[in-house]
Amino acid sequence: MKLFYANGTISIAPALALIEAGLPHSLARIDFATAEQTKPEYLALNPKGRVPALVLDDGSVLTETGALLDYIAALAPNAGLIPSAPDDAAHMRSVMYYLASTMHVAHAHKMRGSRWADSAESHADMTAKVPQTMTACASYVETECLRGDYICGDQFTIADPYLFVVCNWLADDGVTLSDFPATTAYLARMESRDSVKKIRADGML
Repeated sequence: MKLFYANGTISIAPALALIEAGLPHSLARIDFATAEQTKPEYLALNPKGRVPALVLDDGSVLTETGALLDYIAALAPNAGLIPSAPDDAAHMRSVMYYLASTMHVAHAHKMRGSRWADSAESHADMTAKVPQTMTACASYVETECLRGDYICGDQFTIADPYLFVVCNWLADDGVTLSDFPATTAYLARMESRDSVKKIRADGML
């Protein structure tokens, strides 16, 4: 498998999951600084012009972070990346869906305003709102998402790479992390994992 990613983006979540699952894979970096994601070569692979994209051994392509994470977990059931209890699995996915539908969107308002509006004034207004909306998201993570050391208590799941990457954006989005001690401790705990150390060493995040 080959994962197409961009530094610092949500595509780092499936990269972490691939390491956690122990699955063989290669990586291909897409350079957002040169808008490589908009070039014909990449659009032929992923017409959305976004990352991640996972090319399977048969040449087919999967996109969307949550789908890739579920696929990786299914390929490596012994890694235990999905809870066996239905309520825990539902909580795990509820966090992933929240990140995709709400928190990632709030973050994107800072530099992707052109997706929703045309005027520079609208873009500036959206950017100015980001510290408030991301702080609200951080509060929700603190009180509703974390149920112990990880999202599902003691069990590390595919939702944790997702949450880890998104929470890495908080400080640059104007959120005061010290206001959220559980999240701060969670980030420190994640930094101690070998998968995160590998990603950091490779300069991907």
